[in-house]
Amino acid sequence: MFLQKLPFIPGQSYKRSIIHDEYGGSRQGGISPCANYPFIFIFTGSKGEKHGYRDQWENQNVFSYTGEGQVGDMEFARGNLALKEHIKNGKRVFLFEYIKTGYVRFETELELFDFDFFTTPDREGNLREGIKFFFKKAGVNLNITTNDLKYTASSEPSFVSDLDNTKTTERSGLVTSRVGQGAYRKSILHRWEYQCAVTKFDDTRVLIASHIVAWKDSNDEERLDVDNGILLSPTYDALFDRHLITFDEQGKIVLSNQIMKDSFLKIGVSGSEKLQRLHQGNKTYLRKHQEEFVSTQH
Repeated sequence: MFLQKLPFIPGQSYKRSIIHDEYGGSRQGGISPCANYPFIFIFTGSKGEKHGYRDQWENQNVFSYTGEGQVGDMEFARGNLALKEHIKNGKRVFLFEYIKTGYVRFETELELFDFDFFTTPDREGNLREGIKFFFKKAGVNLNITTNDLKYTASSEPSFVSDLDNTKTTERSGLVTSRVGQGAYRKSILHRWEYQCAVTKFDDTRVLIASHIVAWKDSNDEERLDVDNGILLSPTYDALFDRHLITFDEQGKIVLSNQIMKDSFLKIGVSGSEKLQRLHQGNKTYLRKHQEEFVSTQH
């Protein structure tokens, strides 16, 4: 695919008002379609987190972006609809990040890869269904399809759809595939680049996405934090979930003394394994997992 010339310089800062003076689009809000240019500007920054907007690079090529709408469930209307249909409508999406009030830095051009749903508080603190867009850098081939992400297994309780006016993500156990197999698990897939964190096995139909600190032991923020997620093949997931293995802060596997070494070898676990990629944010959760692991040893 031939990439068109960028109208902005990556890494350069711009005054937001000047961008709109030249190209149009709304001067407020995170999603800004331009009426007279085939452009859509999206803006991200830390201030949005208090309203449930969680935007981040999942890996070097995939950026997740929260849809707009401050109160109630997000819908595919206005800016959200423009993003969903930007390829069909021939619109280009440009990502900017706030560096200070009124000033933004141009990051890159994006193309929509996928979207899904997640639970998030609205401006009033009530839980609602949010939209999470997964963009890839324009022109990049991820070597994976959206169908590959639909069949990922999970050992965790799912997110639920009975979103009411309480302020907690804990629910009565009702689950739906729409929310339960949604954005959080896809974030884990992207974060670990579609491979088992230990073996690099890459069939997403088999890989299991789950929390490092289990759902039942996590608070609301931890349950939504992608740093608390890990992607494992079934054997390692089963052992990790039951605290029969853990990983130290360098990612090296630690085996439980509750299983004989020969028994570990029979299921292909040698004790020399190491996490293939370890993100700084994972370490906080791994320390908590290690504490639980230690408490199970005799």
